Amino acid sequence: MDFLVYVSNFMIPLIIFYIVAIGLSNKVPVYDEFVKGAKDGLKTVVGILPTLVGLMVAVGVLRASGFLDFLSNLVKIPANGLGLPAPLVPVTIVRMFSSSAATGLVLDIFREYGTDSYIGTLASIMMSCTETIFYTMSVYFMAAKVKKTRYTLAGALISTLAGVIASIILAQLM
Repeated sequence: MDFLVYVSNFMIPLIIFYIVAIGLSNKVPVYDEFVKGAKDGLKTVVGILPTLVGLMVAVGVLRASGFLDFLSNLVKIPANGLGLPAPLVPVTIVRMFSSSAATGLVLDIFREYGTDSYIGTLASIMMSCTETIFYTMSVYFMAAKVKKTRYTLAGALISTLAGVIASIILAQLM
């Protein structure tokens, strides 16, 4: 185990040195390419910033307005039938939009139920088995200037459902 910790501490610096060494051996101006890439990255950030702010505001409004509590009460019975406790319904919904907002909800669940409880374990596993669908789609499709998303949303929603189901099964096994 100590060997893995030792190797993991040096993995990132080794990868950076490897990339620089390959660039230098191919006579590429590594620093100039780095600066150019950083400029392009900043342009991308500026381009997607309005979308990110809009998503964050929307999640904040939903949370502050009580809509998420209303929604969790609305689907409490079907969610419990699937093995998903009602307090995790808002986490599931918010997770599709914002990882940081979902993390805040999970921390509230940890405070109320404990980290080692079934609901705390399920929340932890569910955060790892799902993705921020709308955030990811908006950021990457906007950056790549994709207009037609085709089946991306349907596939992502199915994947999220599979992740939630897998989380429930895994939490029940623990």
